[in-house]
Amino acid sequence: MEIPQVDNPRVHTTHVGPVFCVERLEFAAEGLHAARVKDVVRHPGAVTVIAVRDDGMLVLVKNRRVAVGQWLIEFCAGKLERGEDPAAAAARELEEETGFRAGNLVKLGNFFTSPGFADEIMHVFLATKLVEVGQRLEQGEELEVVVLEESELCAQMAAGEILDGKTLGAYLLWSMKRSRAAQCAESREVAR
Repeated sequence: MEIPQVDNPRVHTTHVGPVFCVERLEFAAEGLHAARVKDVVRHPGAVTVIAVRDDGMLVLVKNRRVAVGQWLIEFCAGKLERGEDPAAAAARELEEETGFRAGNLVKLGNFFTSPGFADEIMHVFLATKLVEVGQRLEQGEELEVVVLEESELCAQMAAGEILDGKTLGAYLLWSMKRSRAAQCAESREVAR
């Protein structure tokens, strides 16, 4: 997704790693304003998958997140490879992390994860008609599959036990789309 620029900053790459790079943007001074400097994380984008079994149970993962020094309960997710289709990435991550293949995969939307310092866009998918195929974790991944009722997930969110932003955002998006679909269905019934 291309974002129109209002300024023409000078760009210096300060870090290049296997997942992201960091650019220092230097904006010229305008009027009485001092020059501005911003460090921006450039990320290839990512996917997260809300996986729902036929019995309504949600398939999540408990993931060891070294950046925050905690194990977090979250929807499975992963970064996009260069040029990779988000739907293909969602299907791949679902299989690798949870051991389930989706018979049906629908894109719900997307959002920026941390637009104050990063351009990462998160693509959200709903996976249904799941078939168990076995986990295929990448080397170094530390996670385990967690299966919850939606009410359990909601209770954990309300209690502040779910701290992963993509899980919170994806669940909100899914909930709003289901609510809107239900409202539209009701409107169609009333119109008959």
